[in-house]
Amino acid sequence: MEIGSFTLLSPEDFSFNFNSNSSDFSFNFNSNSSDFSWFLDTENGSNKKRGRKDFEEDLVNEKSGFGDILSSILMLDEEAKQEQEQEQEQQNQWFTDSDRRTAFFEPGYNEKVEEMNGFFDQFENQYSEMIQLDDSRNKRARKSALAVAAAATGKTVSVGSENVSPSRSGTGSGQQRRLWVKDRSKDWWDKCNHPDFPDSEFKRAFRMSKATFNMVCKELEPAVMKKNTMLRDAIPVRQRVAVCIWRLATGEPLRMVSKRFGLGISTCHKLVLDVCAAIKTVLMPKFVQWPDENKTKRIKQEFESATGIPNVAGSMYTTHIPIIAPKASVAAYFNKKHTERNQKTSYSITLQGVIDQNGAFTDVCIGWPGSMSDDQILEKSAFYQRATRGHLRDVWVVGNKGYPLMDRVLVPYSHQHLTWAQHAFNEKICEIENVGKGAFARLKGRWSCLQKRTEVKLQELPVVLGACCVLHNICELRNETMDPELKFELFDDETVPENNIRSMAAAQARDHIAHNLLHHGGRTTSAGFL
Repeated sequence: MEIGSFTLLSPEDFSFNFNSNSSDFSFNFNSNSSDFSWFLDTENGSNKKRGRKDFEEDLVNEKSGFGDILSSILMLDEEAKQEQEQEQEQQNQWFTDSDRRTAFFEPGYNEKVEEMNGFFDQFENQYSEMIQLDDSRNKRARKSALAVAAAATGKTVSVGSENVSPSRSGTGSGQQRRLWVKDRSKDWWDKCNHPDFPDSEFKRAFRMSKATFNMVCKELEPAVMKKNTMLRDAIPVRQRVAVCIWRLATGEPLRMVSKRFGLGISTCHKLVLDVCAAIKTVLMPKFVQWPDENKTKRIKQEFESATGIPNVAGSMYTTHIPIIAPKASVAAYFNKKHTERNQKTSYSITLQGVIDQNGAFTDVCIGWPGSMSDDQILEKSAFYQRATRGHLRDVWVVGNKGYPLMDRVLVPYSHQHLTWAQHAFNEKICEIENVGKGAFARLKGRWSCLQKRTEVKLQELPVVLGACCVLHNICELRNETMDPELKFELFDDETVPENNIRSMAAAQARDHIAHNLLHHGGRTTSAGFL
């Protein structure tokens, strides 16, 4: 008996598959199936076959298990549908609530929009009214200008649909209306400018007679005269010059000048600067100049006849003008002498001049800082340039102890224990010095603006000082006497240099002059020492 090979299978190698779409069923080998008792019986050695009934029961049981699974799946689907329906209902409810809220706030929103639209319309209406008002003002201004022009030409001017025919004054100078000018009283100036005004009162106010004032106005007329415009008449030349001279003479604030002359404060300030500039440009070359040969000879003769010192062409002196502390280079303008004397911090600029025998300036050096010494200022002057270049021959200029003894500059002896000759020389030099000091005293007394800190800027002050020097010369040359009440006392600010002798030739000449003054009865000769 041949035994064939047969592989024994365990119950796990079988499985039972059921197809719900067919009544057929089949066995499949599957290691995961162990649900059938047939395999168990085989393992236990039972040869008894199971019947059809048992299989049907198993199938029924199996179908009932799959039915439970399907019912569970259907229940899950039903639950998912219910949840979806609930979400849809919630979403519909949210849209419904949103519509309700929108319907609740919409009336208020519409009201606010209407209010904003009304405010914007009102703003546009006001803006258009303002534009119309400006247009009407411009039209009125143009009509007024045309009316003034018509008055000047004596014609009737048509403006739009209206005719403007301004009336003219009896003097024939045009309509007396002035545009853009505030009405101010000019009674004081009209009174001073009247022909019947006393000359003494006029001289007290302007430090010069009417004749001298008229001469100054005539000289300055081409430089300061302005033309009339279509809107207003120009300020007359006499009033322009009077504003400047009265301001220099009194040193009063600009608000007082404005009240007296009936002009604006800024206008008065501008007039002062303009007239001073015209004086410097027009009159300074005529009245402040170094004398020519003939005039120098005449000056020498007068000084020699008065003091006995020959070849003296002038007296030199330096004074300080107080200023407000500048913003830049404050230390340079600090005046030590004035600060010690007045016990108050002082700042100044210098004015150095050479004066002839009549008290008139022949050379000026203006505007250097107050901290500079006299000899430093001398080196900056035009006189020093003439002397170093050899343009001055046989000429001495007398200075005080603050100047060094050098060629063309004669100063007194400054050391102690003087001889009789040196003492006599110093007395004669002092007489010549007094000529210069007296001229500077009259300058400051006549023009009081030099005695106080002015409102003029530092860069514009030299022009004002130059104008004062020119007007001083005019008054001196025309023999304008000064009121004794205006007398001003000068204080000596000179500082003696350490080395007062810079020229041995000048030292020998000074000794020779001193010797001759002592031994020739106050007279000396010029030969041999110049």
